[in-house]
Amino acid sequence: MPTKRAAVADVHAPSVALPLQFILTGIAALLAASVWLVVRPIILAGYHYSPEVLAATHLFVLGWICSVIMGAMYQLVPVALETRLHSQRLARWHFALHVTGFIGMVVMFHREDMKQVGHFGSLVAIGVGLFVHNLARTLARIPRWNVVAAGIASSLCWLSLSILAGLYLAAAKCWSFSQFAPLAQLHAHAHLGGLGFFVMMIVSVSFKLVPMFTLGEVQSVRRAGWSLALLNAGLAGAFVTVLLSSPWKIIFALVVAAGLAFYGLEIISILRARKRSRLDWGVKYFLTALVLLAPVLVLGVVLAWPGLPANELTLQLETTYGFLALAGVVTFAILGMLYKVVPFLVWYASYSKAIGQSKIPALADLYSHPLQAAGYWLFLGGLLTASAASALGHDSCVRAGCVALLASFVVFAVNIGMVLSHLVRPRIEPLIAHSALQTNTRPLP
Repeated sequence: MPTKRAAVADVHAPSVALPLQFILTGIAALLAASVWLVVRPIILAGYHYSPEVLAATHLFVLGWICSVIMGAMYQLVPVALETRLHSQRLARWHFALHVTGFIGMVVMFHREDMKQVGHFGSLVAIGVGLFVHNLARTLARIPRWNVVAAGIASSLCWLSLSILAGLYLAAAKCWSFSQFAPLAQLHAHAHLGGLGFFVMMIVSVSFKLVPMFTLGEVQSVRRAGWSLALLNAGLAGAFVTVLLSSPWKIIFALVVAAGLAFYGLEIISILRARKRSRLDWGVKYFLTALVLLAPVLVLGVVLAWPGLPANELTLQLETTYGFLALAGVVTFAILGMLYKVVPFLVWYASYSKAIGQSKIPALADLYSHPLQAAGYWLFLGGLLTASAASALGHDSCVRAGCVALLASFVVFAVNIGMVLSHLVRPRIEPLIAHSALQTNTRPLP
């Protein structure tokens, strides 16, 4: 299996350094955001509309989630859709703009300098423009489109709209021209990015990656197509109705729920028909993230319910909803896929040229399985604790949950460090059979 994937990567994949620089930046941002939550648990235990919360959220969203997803897309889109990336040079410019932009945004959010937030946000927007252009040109080369390509294209559209909405928000804070309620604007912007880019991208690529890693195949292209269509329709309606504070938002919340229900049915069908009986920890992480979509959906429908009173509990549930979606669903899914993507990137860079010539480690030998298991349970325990404590506004319990999450992320970073060590010191040994053959064919004295 690694040999076959290496052959595909050899033809279509960009330089290994390109996705890795995004991924390593994301891991650094994840650790920084986690430390911030441990030091300041009030970010989750208090109301979510404050400068510090916005700063920490953008460190987590732009620094961690966007960095990793964008880096992974530069690798996965060419390989999964069997075409070359349009331009690695544009991707390198994107990286420089993205890192400069999101770091500046986090600092300026914390200082409550919205004019500078807009300036640094413009750098992020230019970088996203390069990213979208690069992947759009790459997608244009595909001879035959499928649900994966359609979903990725949709997510790129929603990402673009989310960035534009964010710049609009920053401008509206500097000049009083917007007729929309500030909180409604923030929630609409958050759903464009969280549901439109993150969840849509996860749904789309999983139609390729879950069958690949479980030795299965998509069982119903029509069902997969319906899931994407309903997600797109639901999000379009939800954006407008949330922005207008309309009671009709509950209808579109249910449309989104229907789309994710179709998606869940298709994933279950793929798993039931798979040829690989035992699932590794990377796949378990990812599938657990998909299970966590259920409580997030329930919270979303409840919060969209017309006439829901705006009291302390419901306002705090909004924070829990966002945290469970971003730290639970999206982060757990990313961790699972990174356990599949990073080892392959490193294995390909270090060992692909030695296939058949030397003894090389298998993909599963590059990292520690006990550390994967420990990180999984630490993450799950920390997430549930922090989420419950956030809903109740209990900052000391939020801190306890975030400590467990931080421990999980440290374990993950250590495991990824073990993988990356193979780039510095590859474990290549001579083939025993080859050595014996050389010994047996020496000329007699």
